[in-house]
Amino acid sequence: MNVEEVRQICIAKKGVTEGFPFDEVTLVLKVGGKIFALLSLDREPSVNLKCDPEKAIDLRERHEDIIPGYHMNKKHWNTVMLERNLQDSLIAEMINHSYELVLASLPGKVQEEVKREE
Repeated sequence: MNVEEVRQICIAKKGVTEGFPFDEVTLVLKVGGKIFALLSLDREPSVNLKCDPEKAIDLRERHEDIIPGYHMNKKHWNTVMLERNLQDSLIAEMINHSYELVLASLPGKVQEEVKREE
């Protein structure tokens, strides 16, 4: 899966915004104002995704292309190397998991606003 395919999966979700708040080479995707994905555009293609801590460890142990989150809290974030050996379905599952984790952490009112968006 490439960077644009990851971006398309992310922006298709309800309530997602994108931008470059840090620099011109890190695309940040948010739901309800909170980050759920960071796409690296300057190095080897990768995406940082939030993950349940136990699941994060399991994924890292099973896949060499999933490593602790680069410049992130390594307990809660994984860096997923794109365009290597991971199946697209696994990457999509990880994107969905990150989005759902962040959405669930938002206040109830914000969650409802996101779910109502068309």
